[in-house]
Amino acid sequence: MLLPATKPEPYRGVASVYHRLMATPAGRASSLPFSGIDEADRLLAEDPLALLIGFALDQQVTVQKAFSGPWELRRRIGHLDAARIAAMDPAELDRVFRERPALHRFPGSMAGKVQALAAAIAHDYGGDASRIWREARDGRDLQARLLALPGFGEMKARSILAILGKQLGVDLPGMAAVMPAHLTLGDVDSVEALASYQAGKRAKKAELRAQGERA
Repeated sequence: MLLPATKPEPYRGVASVYHRLMATPAGRASSLPFSGIDEADRLLAEDPLALLIGFALDQQVTVQKAFSGPWELRRRIGHLDAARIAAMDPAELDRVFRERPALHRFPGSMAGKVQALAAAIAHDYGGDASRIWREARDGRDLQARLLALPGFGEMKARSILAILGKQLGVDLPGMAAVMPAHLTLGDVDSVEALASYQAGKRAKKAELRAQGERA
């Protein structure tokens, strides 16, 4: 797909062009209600890199903390540009993550994970994270592309597939076969739905602990 001529945009670059091209009045969410901050939730729907960074941060913190992270990172460094993040001095990115309030419970580790993700997108997709699904042949190919991202396992990949298919209008052959049948963030379309999703996860963890399994 050829992008129309456009003036450079300092903060979103290719991501903002992607949003203008792909957003439709129906079938595509304008916001993903994961962070509890309206602007941050809109960014998740508008900027593909923001969504992926949110998933990179989504471990050992609340959903709200993880998915407000991309918005806060952009506020601190002035952009969400994959190539520029990849080229940052790791010590400086580490400092940005540790600035209070820290972007994550484990800021040093997560700064490295986000930088590795940005480097992969810059190298493999020319800095345009939307190419991961725009150029995928089918659902299986998209799943493989997501699994190839550093730090992304089966659970993250399937949750992203659900969000793309159910909320962001990505319609590829075979998508239904790779989307999870169980409840994921892809089914969260309101603050109330997020609360229900989190309550269900807590109940499941409690059940596993009661059975002596790792939650």
